[in-house]
Parts: sequence; structure tokens; C-alpha cells
Amino acid sequence: MSLYFSPPLLNSANPWATTKEDLKVLYDSPHTGAVTIRTAIFGGFAHDDRIHQYRFFGKGTKPSSLNTLGYSPVSFEDYCSTIMDIVSRDSKPCHLKKPVIFSVTGSPQEIQLYYRRLCQLQTTTQTRLLMEINLSCPNIIGKEPPAYSHDSLVLYLQALRHTIDEDAKAGVEVGIKLPPYTHKSQYDTLISALLSVTPCPLRFITSTNTLGSCLYLSDDLSPAIYSETGTGISGLAGDALHPLALGNVRTIRSMLDLQPSLKDISIIGVGGVSDGASFNRMRAVGVDAVAVGTALGRQGVEVFSKILREEQELKERNYEPKVNSLRASKL
Repeated sequence: MSLYFSPPLLNSANPWATTKEDLKVLYDSPHTGAVTIRTAIFGGFAHDDRIHQYRFFGKGTKPSSLNTLGYSPVSFEDYCSTIMDIVSRDSKPCHLKKPVIFSVTGSPQEIQLYYRRLCQLQTTTQTRLLMEINLSCPNIIGKEPPAYSHDSLVLYLQALRHTIDEDAKAGVEVGIKLPPYTHKSQYDTLISALLSVTPCPLRFITSTNTLGSCLYLSDDLSPAIYSETGTGISGLAGDALHPLALGNVRTIRSMLDLQPSLKDISIIGVGGVSDGASFNRMRAVGVDAVAVGTALGRQGVEVFSKILREEQELKERNYEPKVNSLRASKL
């Protein structure tokens, strides 16, 4: 059963989903099918404006971005209160309430705590809650993204499986957010890890996060943004990431579909979507929903209505993408 949002369009975990005001605007928009909070941790991340930055580059309405950001300065605990306040003011019937994805990160033991807390919240609200485990931030010094390691992935999946079994009735759907993969052994590592924990506890995969080890220089040839190391090395997102994101989604979707126990895992596609055409490209390679980051920061919440409007215009011009057309194709 596919992960269902209506419309299948939402924001990714990003700096424009940080404050209560950000989240309320996203929640209230009729053009988002779900809302994702910025990746949170217990106590909040020690954000420093001097070294945690972002910058847009590129021309026109297809922006790219670089960032040296960490996680949200707002704590997981505060986000729980914020979301409950926002959804409590929603008078729509249960089936029309907008789902909320809590993006979180931390140790496997901390992930268990996040899950248990969200299970508690789920019993108090009719709003559908989901948890996305961010295993892919490239900007944390000394901490390789766990999603590049088979053993690390297995530890998270085992902890998650154990905790879900304890709270099976709570119904909080869980996914992981992956970094960009660039060669086949990384995809093989992912699939091997997913197969090693049975049944696999994941409902969805979000692909892809920013691409690390990127650098943009200003006109004076100095780094365009600061970083903790002082080099300006940062994570790439937006239009420049789009082809790699499509390749990641297509490959992961095809590999999941080859495994009977994994084929029901849905994919949220992220990376360079800013208009109707890029939305359709993401849908064509096998995603169940499309998330927007850089274009939200550049164009504001109006980007969602623009994407859906342009998608409709393409349909009216008899351009009908073959949604999920690449599923189960051979690698």
C-alpha cells in the first residue's frame, strides 16, 4: 500500500520549516498534502549563525543552494507542543486533517525515545503522525552519515523493529532519509541492511538529502559561505542536485521492487523540484510523494500552488507522465 498524501506534495525537512510560523503556513496551505518539521533533536541543535549558513545560486526560477547547516535549534519537545497546538486548531474532519512528519536524528536509543513519544502523541490526536529518521546530514563534523554504513543502518533498523513491536497499536509510520548514493555498492549496502531485519520496519524512504563535499566561490574567489572547518565545504541542494536525485530514486525504487519483502516501501522524492516538469520527472521515476526544499526557500509557500498549476497545464497540453513508469525495470 502506497504512502498516501493528497496532493502528493509536501515540504522536506529544511530551514524554512523551523518556526511555528513556518509550520503553520505550510499546514494551512491547500497545496501541501503533508508537512515535515525541520530535523530535530532533544534539547535543540547548537546553531551558530557564523558557521551554519545557506546560500542560493543559479538564475531564474530553478534555484540551487549550498548549506553548512546542522539540525533545528528548536527542540523535539518543543516541536511536539507546536504541532499539537497547530493541529488542535484544525476543525476539519479526521480524514481531511493533514499528516505531519517529524524528522528526527540521534543514536538508535534516542530514536526509540522519539518513537515512543510520538506514539503517545498519536493516541491524543486524529492527525496522522509519521517519523522520518535523518541518517544523512553531511555537515556534522566527525559523524559520517549512518546511511552509508551497513552496520550502522542495521543498528537503527533493529532498534526500530524492537520498539515498533512494543507499540504495534500506535500506528506511527516510520521512514529513513538517505544521503545521495553515487555507486552501486552503496545501494547494495542499503538493500542488504533492509533485508537483514525482518520484517523491515520501514514504511517509506526519503531520497535524497544534500550532497556533501561541495564548494561555491564568490567573485573574489573566497568561499561563498562559512563552515565549521573554515573551508566553506557544504551540502548541495536544489536544481543542481536534480539529476542525481532522480537517479537515486529510480535505482532505489527498482531495487526495492525486486524484493518481495521490500516492494511495499514507499519513496518520498527530494531534490531540485521547483515546477510542474520537475514534479512530473520525480513521479515518473517511482516516488509516491514529492518534497520541496530549496525552491520553498527561494519562492515561498506559493511554490506548491505553482507546481500543481503547472502540472495541470502540462496535462491539458496532452503531456501525461507515466507515473512510476520505471518501477521494476532492470538495473
